[in-house]
Amino acid sequence: MTQPPATYRFGSFALDAATGALLYDGEPSLLGQRGASLLRLLLERAASPVSKDALIEAAWPGIAVEDSNLTVQIAALRRALEQGGGGRWIETLPRRGYRYAGPPVTRTATPPYEPPHPAALAVPEKPSIAVLPFEQSDEPPWLADGMVDDIITGLSRIRWLFVIARNSSAVWRDRIADVKQIGRDLGVRYVLQGSVRRAEDRVRVNVQLADTTSGAQIWAERYDRTAGDLFALQDEIALAVTGAIEPSLRRAEAERIRRKRPESLDAYELVLRAQADVDSGMHERSAAALTLLRRAIELEPSYALAHGLAAIAHHNLFLRTGLKEENRSAAVRHARKAVEYGRDDARALTCAGFSLGMDAHDRQAAFVAFEAALALSPSTALAWILGSVVAAWAGEAEQAIDWSERGLRLSPFDPWAFAAYDAQALSHFHRNRFSEASAAAYRSNLANPAHSITWVQLAASLAAVGRMEEARVAAARVLALQPAFRISGQLAGVACAPELALKFGKALRMAGIPE
Repeated sequence: MTQPPATYRFGSFALDAATGALLYDGEPSLLGQRGASLLRLLLERAASPVSKDALIEAAWPGIAVEDSNLTVQIAALRRALEQGGGGRWIETLPRRGYRYAGPPVTRTATPPYEPPHPAALAVPEKPSIAVLPFEQSDEPPWLADGMVDDIITGLSRIRWLFVIARNSSAVWRDRIADVKQIGRDLGVRYVLQGSVRRAEDRVRVNVQLADTTSGAQIWAERYDRTAGDLFALQDEIALAVTGAIEPSLRRAEAERIRRKRPESLDAYELVLRAQADVDSGMHERSAAALTLLRRAIELEPSYALAHGLAAIAHHNLFLRTGLKEENRSAAVRHARKAVEYGRDDARALTCAGFSLGMDAHDRQAAFVAFEAALALSPSTALAWILGSVVAAWAGEAEQAIDWSERGLRLSPFDPWAFAAYDAQALSHFHRNRFSEASAAAYRSNLANPAHSITWVQLAASLAAVGRMEEARVAAARVLALQPAFRISGQLAGVACAPELALKFGKALRMAGIPE
């Protein structure tokens, strides 16, 4: 029969076997699940040797780990006992294992204290997240903690996100808990968990983002890298995780808000509801988004992101409904408002930079805004992506390719990924690399087949490589999605670089798109 959970008392300490809590003079201290498992086994076999194999099986059941992991945990256990003079109570037995050699141990069925049951914390109105300590199976011990610190720092730069401080989330180290319970205890809507594993010269990091309301997994990714410079690796993965989380959270929040009654929406929720329609790039959905964005701006006139999204929505209308000056000037006006009100909002500055470059044709102002956004939050994938589009139409092919690759590296499944591939297609076309251009155009089209510009890129690149029948099919899709599309209007609307405009226009005419 399995023995019920017990309390082990020794000296001024008590170990609650049920919770893993170690108390010193009645005050609980953080020990962790593995440390508690090791201590419990040593106390159960007090004064007797315990083999390394037995200890490893207790702390890592069914998992093959190096002896160094045990050494690290024993050292942490000794530090936890130092406050009561017990740092030497755990003896090392060379080539045999370890032994508890402290004061006598008594075992009772009475818990050492009644654990508190605090009321669940209220979840903030804005999206909230806790990043839990990552599990780590090998040296160096600072690698996982460094990644978590960097991820928390990166997420804290996102203005619309409430991030729990590391000291609060650290209490979950080595503890197994349901994400719903974590959400209640920390008062957050989302939880990020992860693990770091090292094997020879490879480091593998697994991360998962979960909704604490439903317990459902929202996003997961694995990063497999050569160890090399571990500090650089830590920075790279932390940046990649932060970049991927933002669009994943936006999608999750948008889904949550769609389930709410429309009359209950405030400015923030109106903006989030409008986001997907703006991201579509097409005029009908952008017009619908503007209805929501105008309501948001009425509620909060200095809402920078509302202005930034309104700028892009008007840009979509300008290019796809006949180049009306009212839409171009509205786009520029909202972009300037986004800069004015959003000096600390990376996404608002990103939207503003795109409109300033594409609608005001002020590329210098555009990249000042993009660079300001990236200075605030280097993981803002959208800044790299939209910057690549502005650079591509300006004829800066190599910069466009570089920026698009950076953006896709941070957020490969971003709603705007199609635009990064468009920038690559246009840039390869400009450099007469037509096969590479068509490959990028296909990726763009796959990412967003409902956007006419992805078919424009495909028609031009296929015509350039002589695949005329397929190019004409792509051209027909352009006109089906955007009947008013004209080559001259597109090239003038974005102030396309003259040399690129000549080549690109010629290819589109060959495909059958009207001048």
